[in-house]
Amino acid sequence: MPSIKAIKRRLVSVKNTQQIMKAMNLVAASKLQKNRTKLDTVRPLFDESSGFFTHGVPRDEVEDSVYYQNRGVKNAAYVIISGERGLCGSYNANILKEAFTFVTDKAENGINERIVSVGAKTKEYFARRRKNIVYEYPGVMENITYEVAQDIALQLDNMFTSTNEAEKVEEIYVAYTKFGSLLSHNPTITKLLPFSEEANGDLMDVIYEPNVGTYLKKSVPVYLSMFIYGAMIESAVCEQAARMTSMDAAARNAGEILEDLTLELNRRRQGAITQEISEIVGGANAI
Repeated sequence: MPSIKAIKRRLVSVKNTQQIMKAMNLVAASKLQKNRTKLDTVRPLFDESSGFFTHGVPRDEVEDSVYYQNRGVKNAAYVIISGERGLCGSYNANILKEAFTFVTDKAENGINERIVSVGAKTKEYFARRRKNIVYEYPGVMENITYEVAQDIALQLDNMFTSTNEAEKVEEIYVAYTKFGSLLSHNPTITKLLPFSEEANGDLMDVIYEPNVGTYLKKSVPVYLSMFIYGAMIESAVCEQAARMTSMDAAARNAGEILEDLTLELNRRRQGAITQEISEIVGGANAI
């Protein structure tokens, strides 16, 4: 059995750990609130960003556009968004496992992957599994900026419109975690390009100047930037919510351990006192 001294040392260690967990919980709560404010600002545009290209563009005017063509898929690009650190429950594992399964299923159908990793955990996960990572963006999830999303979108647009067989892709997907509530985080994989073949511009009355083709060249990179930026923010909200929940649970568990250790310490102290009293009484009787 552990000695009183060993129990005291463990009590101190668990108390220090509990304080760290509480501090991390407060930091996660602060970051969560900051990112939720951003999400509330961009979510309406983020949620409806693809609707315009489906319902606002005349189908007969974009039949020759690369953004609407079904070219036969040989290569696909996957933007996979994860966190930078652990200690956030199953957040990273859920989205990375979902994305890996999706990429693997596509590969079994003869589609080569070109992965854009966003967040350190994505790179670590897919590098270990020897997947083809073409662009890396580590560290960007700590302070999300629209400029990073623009850079990713530019790379994706260049790959999608490229005529170089070694670079081009025929499909683009983004894998991120969709925020439902503090306890509901759903791994989501969304197809960004090409747009649906069911596009029907008759649903919206829009005039394009000088023409639809020129408009698409300018607007599609903005659409990609906006969607990726929204996906990054949504993922960050989920990460901080998961970390806050995990740290809160860890702090509660530490409190339960402290209670058990305190009871054990009191029992050991009581036992030691009882033994000393017995020895004193036994010595007095012997005299």
